[in-house]
Amino acid sequence: MTHPGALVLIMAAAVLAPVLAEGAARRVRIPLVIFEIALGIVLGPAVLGWAHPDAVIDTLSDLGLAMLIFMAGYEIDFAAVRGAVLRRATAAWLISLAVGIGLGFLLGGGQTYRAFVIGTALTSTALGTVLPILRDEGDLHSRFGTVMSAFGAVGEFGPVVATALLLSGRRPGLSAVLLILFAAITAGAVLWALRSRPPWFTRLAEKTLHSSGQFAVRFVMLILAGMLALAEAFGLDILLGAFAAGVLTRLVLHGASPAYSEEIFGKVEALGFGFLVPLFYVVTGIEFDLRALLHDGRALLLVPVFLLLFLLVRGGPVWLLAPRGLRGGDRTALTLFASTCLPLVVAITTIGVDQKVLGRDVAAALGRAPRLISVLVLPLAALRLRTGGRGGRPSPSSAESEAW
Repeated sequence: MTHPGALVLIMAAAVLAPVLAEGAARRVRIPLVIFEIALGIVLGPAVLGWAHPDAVIDTLSDLGLAMLIFMAGYEIDFAAVRGAVLRRATAAWLISLAVGIGLGFLLGGGQTYRAFVIGTALTSTALGTVLPILRDEGDLHSRFGTVMSAFGAVGEFGPVVATALLLSGRRPGLSAVLLILFAAITAGAVLWALRSRPPWFTRLAEKTLHSSGQFAVRFVMLILAGMLALAEAFGLDILLGAFAAGVLTRLVLHGASPAYSEEIFGKVEALGFGFLVPLFYVVTGIEFDLRALLHDGRALLLVPVFLLLFLLVRGGPVWLLAPRGLRGGDRTALTLFASTCLPLVVAITTIGVDQKVLGRDVAAALGRAPRLISVLVLPLAALRLRTGGRGGRPSPSSAESEAW
């Protein structure tokens, strides 16, 4: 089917998904993303074969992923996640990386590059997938949500940085210089965002809020496009640019028009969750090659092995280093959410295949199947284990965060 027909089917699935989620909620709360991915699998070659991605659909899907990470960057309250929580999150990810690379040496026959590919792939967290789930549950700004934001942010962008340094194909020194330059430009943009906006900026943003001008929304889209272009120019993953754009947008909107910042971002959010983000998830399901996996016995056997490795390598250190204030079901829920992975694993394993250090069977077992299972199973289990902190309780102060 050509892309106009495929796009209609994808958006029909996007409309049907919340209907199914609401119907299922009478018996059990199931994250919306599960229905979006599942409907994509049904529409795709694995089942009905009605929808196939092409260049247009893939581009829109990539924009959906960028929008998802952009909104995750906007949602994170860095005043709350700094201090002890951030230190614990960083330590947990570094332990995961060390353990993952060690396992990579064992699984990869002692080859260094293959060990880096496998080890880095085992350390990621799908922050952009987890945060919308927590927000739908009214849990994003609770104590648990703040901790998850910290562990998820490090788990999302630690692998991106490691990939840029270790797996980009460039010399590590050159990669480090490019990362530092990107960080320096981003820091300069943050300082600019913290400055007071001229009166005309605020006046025009508020004046066009309900007109065809939509100055503020267009300005936000310019920030996103600019940061994506900057990351691309430096040869870095677009997730870095999308996340930085979200952070900058939060600073600009809250500084320039605090009274209307949430309304302005609500319009951007409507574009994201109303069109681009569900398109990304449905296409993720469409692209899942279920038949190839089922017909490859070795790859099929490796799927539960790698899923268990995700839980042990990424989730184990998170469970050990979770703040003392999280106990019982909350600690286990944090572990399951942190072990949820989605886009980065495929990107990393694709690098391994391109560099001819990973076989396609291993890449398939390590890539799409475990990450989809992790998204379909782990968040649902985590929600059922949550024992408290619901209802949108406010984030803790910085002093309270230090006490964790």
